[in-house]
Amino acid sequence: MMLRFVPRVLAGVLVCLVFLLTGCSSTTGTSGTSGTAGGRSTAATPAWVGDLATVQASQLPAEARQTLALIDKGGPFPYARDGVVFGNYEGLLPGQQRGYYHEYTVRTPGSRDRGARRIVTGQGGEIYYTDDHYESFRAVLR
Repeated sequence: MMLRFVPRVLAGVLVCLVFLLTGCSSTTGTSGTSGTAGGRSTAATPAWVGDLATVQASQLPAEARQTLALIDKGGPFPYARDGVVFGNYEGLLPGQQRGYYHEYTVRTPGSRDRGARRIVTGQGGEIYYTDDHYESFRAVLR
């Protein structure tokens, strides 16, 4: 069971290293803060965002922020399907090899099943949020 989490921990370390190595470049406006206008960040955004709408992590629903915290910690996750490979069959995220993306359930209060909300992570540190079961995505900015 512990071996199941080793790849996630290694991926988390890789994400942290990428963030540390690239996080030193300026990606904010002259005021040092970044806002959003119409779902798009008004400051410089990472290249992986592409044409997707964006959302600041702090603006996500509380349950999504809790899921992000669990992802950062490497689990444990409340749903058996958390961390499974996301196939990107809808083609809404940038094309990558199979296994690049992983999905995590965002609890939906009042739902009897997993609900429609998910966070999808990429191996390069990308984070995407959907609240309509993959019909649309927003890039999550931290």
